[in-house]
Amino acid sequence: MSVNQLDEKTKSIILQAQQAEITEHHIYKKLAKSMKDPHNKQILQQISNDEMKHHEFYKNITGVELKPNKRILWKYVIISKIFGMTFAFKLMEAGEKDAQKLYQSLSDAIPEIKNIIQDEIKHENELINLINEERLKYVGSIVLGLNDGLVELTGALAGFTLALQWNPLIAMLGLITGIAGSLSMGASEYLSTKSENSGDKSPFKAAIYTGGAYILAVILLVFPFLLISPFVPFSLYISLGMTLIFGIIVIAGFTFYISVVQEQSFKKRFLEMAAISLGIATASFFIGLLLRIFFGVDV
Repeated sequence: MSVNQLDEKTKSIILQAQQAEITEHHIYKKLAKSMKDPHNKQILQQISNDEMKHHEFYKNITGVELKPNKRILWKYVIISKIFGMTFAFKLMEAGEKDAQKLYQSLSDAIPEIKNIIQDEIKHENELINLINEERLKYVGSIVLGLNDGLVELTGALAGFTLALQWNPLIAMLGLITGIAGSLSMGASEYLSTKSENSGDKSPFKAAIYTGGAYILAVILLVFPFLLISPFVPFSLYISLGMTLIFGIIVIAGFTFYISVVQEQSFKKRFLEMAAISLGIATASFFIGLLLRIFFGVDV
């Protein structure tokens, strides 16, 4: 079929599909080069070759030579390096579903499109079976460390704010509490993983992931109390406000990561974790006020 026989809308869709295929060809090709496992590398190379065949099919219709979208190409390459192959693959998988809808709209005009749709479904299944990253094994440990760090430190800092009312002192106690908490959580995760005796996870690595995630949350939450001078008007409340904002940002970022990797609802998980953190912070704030009044502390 010639492109001249198609209406303008269909021509436009075909050109979009053609560029998507050549872009994905180069993405999979680059990702394949970075794979150490021979089996995984072979699968990605095969998918890359299939994407090129799809591109050539569209090219025969359009007669146009298209180049890959470099912005999208490097976007996924960089994402895979920073957040791992699993996260990059899942994002691409979402794009594949959009592509399937795009191809479906063309299948009446070009019946051969149905074969491309089958290829895309096969790619999705192969990618799901392909994923085997170390960080994915320990995602539960990371969630545990971040959740506990955010909830406990947000509450502790809110309580310290009303009870102590001095930024450097709050920061110092926050760091002491946080470091002790990270060591405790790491040790607990080590013992818990060791007792499972499944052989899938290293107790030491599980402890490192849990403690590391916890201490990262501690640093981000305490930082505003070190950043804002105690002599700035309302510095206590500015610092606490920034801490809560940082906490929400961390929750949103990590929840998005988990929702993509595990294909869960972002909104439900985010609202649940944010409500817990902010609820405990609010309760701790007033507990700190009551304890300050009860003990007659005036710092």
